[in-house]
Amino acid sequence: MAADGTTECSRWSEAAAEVVFEECPPLRPFSSRKGRRTAPGWWWSATTGGLVHYGSGAMRLHLMLLDRDPRVQGLASRPLELRWRVPGAVRTHAPQLMLRLADGQGVLADCTAGRELSQRQRSLAAAVGEVCVAVRWRYWVLGPVDPVYRRNVTWLAGFRHPRYRGSERLAAALRESFAGRTPLGEGVRRTGDPMVVLPALFHALWAGRLSADLGAPMHERMPVWAPAA
Repeated sequence: MAADGTTECSRWSEAAAEVVFEECPPLRPFSSRKGRRTAPGWWWSATTGGLVHYGSGAMRLHLMLLDRDPRVQGLASRPLELRWRVPGAVRTHAPQLMLRLADGQGVLADCTAGRELSQRQRSLAAAVGEVCVAVRWRYWVLGPVDPVYRRNVTWLAGFRHPRYRGSERLAAALRESFAGRTPLGEGVRRTGDPMVVLPALFHALWAGRLSADLGAPMHERMPVWAPAA
């Protein structure tokens, strides 16, 4: 679908090279289904500054993680549908996500909550993967995430908006306080008022201007440090 809301059918080799899919709206919204724990909604992306539609909890989770991934510069929700012929039939698939990486490469992705793909999912993934390889794109199937890492990034995502960054003076003070591996609480107290410093610290951790082991539970004594320039 084009940015103006119109749809058109093009050869995949041409569309992949010419269409800015990361700027296209969804082909159609995700529908609500009885029994789902997460209803469709919209994720505000710190990467794009806009809203990205999601249809499930797994998709929302991976939108959050991709929004923090420094490789990702563009995000779109279901902006295209692939169609290809197999003996006796035509197959179609609308990948849940399209990404644009920093090197310009396109990525199509689908999200799943299960650890094992069904035979149908494996067959579909193989077909879409071949379609992507043909135009030097990638195809990712995004599955379960470590629960501790998920909780930590979910917490930091609450501070992803630029309003939490604070002043340049505060950002510089944080880099100085955490120049080496420093316990979180100690560095915060060294920097200033925790009510002011903590939101800026969490924003810096989200944005990658400060680092920590997010695979371990967050606490006051966890080491935080400024990555090498």
